[in-house]
Amino acid sequence: MDGGGGAGWSGDEANTTTKGLAGTGLELPENRHGNLKSASSDQNLKDLLLQIKSCKSPAVINYGASWCRVCSQILPAFCQLSNSFPKLSFIYADIDECPETTQHIRYTPTFHFYREGERVDEMFGAGEERLHDRLWLHS
Repeated sequence: MDGGGGAGWSGDEANTTTKGLAGTGLELPENRHGNLKSASSDQNLKDLLLQIKSCKSPAVINYGASWCRVCSQILPAFCQLSNSFPKLSFIYADIDECPETTQHIRYTPTFHFYREGERVDEMFGAGEERLHDRLWLHS
């Protein structure tokens, strides 16, 4: 038995509607720089996109889904990489929690990279090394 307060599921939590990163049910690395956010609704994602466009700092959005096996495999690395790139904003958006604002997403995971408030790159699929290289390029 674990006994710790990890991100795993207990019987009671299965009945709640936890969203965002907490709702994935995955053990995710701790974010040490406060640069990792999760969009849990269409309005929340719209607000985060507005922040990206107004503050003009580099950012990456990971569009995924809780039912997507590849998304679940890359998400811990995405969270860990947020600690390696403290000047980048990292956002996770579940396409089922943000259906209106993510209707343009055709593949999961999809990563959108922003610089100076504009989307400058996109990456489809997983691959920790590929993701790291893109983050380095856009940071």
